[in-house]
Amino acid sequence: MAEVRIHQNVAVLIDGNNIEISLTKLTNNKNAVVNFDVLIPRILMDRGLSRLIYFREGLNISDKLAERLHRLFHGSVMPCYKSADIPLTITATQIAEKVDTIIILSGDSDYVDLVRHLKSRGVRVEVCSVEETTAQILKEEVDHYFPITKEDAFILK
Repeated sequence: MAEVRIHQNVAVLIDGNNIEISLTKLTNNKNAVVNFDVLIPRILMDRGLSRLIYFREGLNISDKLAERLHRLFHGSVMPCYKSADIPLTITATQIAEKVDTIIILSGDSDYVDLVRHLKSRGVRVEVCSVEETTAQILKEEVDHYFPITKEDAFILK
């Protein structure tokens, strides 16, 4: 079979608080964090990364995380006044015309309406989250679902 080259621009939008809480439950360790070096290449599946934004509520956002995301993925960290839901949703709708696929890292059912809206605009929508803490309706609405497993995390010392 001939090789098929897939040219898709992908944006990865991360609800940091949701993923951090979910990883704590998955690993039973509050120092668990996503190993983006492993996870991002796995979910991109050889597609091009257009944007990576880590949305996080609160003032204690790790400078190390921000630097690492910038260095490895030209990513950025966006502090949120309250939860990440609204800033992530606004950003997703703003960039929908510029990307082929948006991958949301969150299992929150609050994103169901966003998923439906993006898909109605012709955007492929995927979700990556801890399966045990992900709303079933969200998994049913997306084009593809990636589970985050213990292998995608590491424990900060």
